[in-house]
Amino acid sequence: MDKPDYLIWSRKYDKAFGWQAQRERELGGKFRKNKVLSCTDLAAIVEWKLKAEPEKLARALELVARNNETKVERITSQVFSLPNADDAYRVNCLTGLEGIGPVLASVILAFFDPHNYGIFDAGVWKGLLGNTPPGLYTAQNYVRLLGSLRKTAAKYNLDARVIDKALYKKNIDLSKK
Repeated sequence: MDKPDYLIWSRKYDKAFGWQAQRERELGGKFRKNKVLSCTDLAAIVEWKLKAEPEKLARALELVARNNETKVERITSQVFSLPNADDAYRVNCLTGLEGIGPVLASVILAFFDPHNYGIFDAGVWKGLLGNTPPGLYTAQNYVRLLGSLRKTAAKYNLDARVIDKALYKKNIDLSKK
């Protein structure tokens, strides 16, 4: 794909997932402004990611509700305020919260900083790195995916999240054929 392709597929994502795209903009703006998350914000992230999967959503919301508000604020404030922080460190801090694994950590980071982060997804992995390894969803693999996302984004002067959305939407459409 080239730059126009990425832009077209990213727009297709926004159109196909209108509610999610709007909610992502709202939450991302809030996170960038406040530079901290609350337990309510964590629940909103879980709802955004798992809305279509009611059983997973209910279980994840139960787990996220176990978090202490002060701990959530302390960890997310630290993750958001460290300039040039190591990606693995950021992901590991976020996954220290109840109910937050590498995928939800990637959602938090992508909403907060769409220029540098995308969402951890097997379809995006396939589009950039080929076949998915067993046990894909680890912090180390997310960091590896970020390297490839950022390299592609830099090549076309686009945000990592634009590349991510384009690859996600294209993978979904191609898998329907």
